Amino acid sequence: SPLVVSFLDAIFLGRELPSKRSVGALAMIVVGAMGYARTDEKFINQGASAYFWPFLYLIMITFEMVYGKKIVSDVNFKTLSGPVQYTNMLGWLPMLFFASMGGEFHSLETTAQENGATSSIEYLAALPSHVVALVVLGCLVGTGIGYSGWWCRDKVSATSFTLIGVLNKCLTVFMNVLIWDQHATPIGIASLFLCLIGGTFYRQAPMRKNGDVMGKAQVQKDKGSSDPNIDIEKDVEMKPLVDTDED
Repeated sequence: SPLVVSFLDAIFLGRELPSKRSVGALAMIVVGAMGYARTDEKFINQGASAYFWPFLYLIMITFEMVYGKKIVSDVNFKTLSGPVQYTNMLGWLPMLFFASMGGEFHSLETTAQENGATSSIEYLAALPSHVVALVVLGCLVGTGIGYSGWWCRDKVSATSFTLIGVLNKCLTVFMNVLIWDQHATPIGIASLFLCLIGGTFYRQAPMRKNGDVMGKAQVQKDKGSSDPNIDIEKDVEMKPLVDTDED
């Protein structure tokens, strides 16, 4: 997904095309992802059909990353709560739909009747304390993810934000290796290391020096400047974690 988003960044968000170095770094991530997929048990048994839903997710996450960056670039939100509340409102209808399809409302009604609860307060009081604690913790973590995610999205390009998410997922796979017994093969783990190495060599593409309004606005955000007469020619690229000579 970062490789696809990097080109959409240039088409829709005013960024330059990724450099040879960055394309190579993103290609390493693609090779690593393919290597990891080839070691997956479902892929071995079912072939490419096992990755229908991941492919659909690729399309959706690519659109979401570009659209999300377009929102924070073009819309002048007064506070960080603006985009957080906007996305939460967009998620309400799908959430209610899937809850209904999954029988969640019926399960809620059944549980309330079993506990003799006639109101939300009585229902919460009937729940075990550890269940309430987990729900509250989930709400706090979800709120933190919402705010931190949109803050980060505002500070970097859509490609960089996508890359951050991909590398975080690689780290969760490593945690799976340490905690549970069902995890990737050594080749799969090596493929994930290749993804991490590729991520360290990526360099964020600068805004195009064409003087367009969107480019000026984003450069101001990137540099933390409020000066409307900012000189776009002074825009700089985000430095990579590993500093090597340019191609």
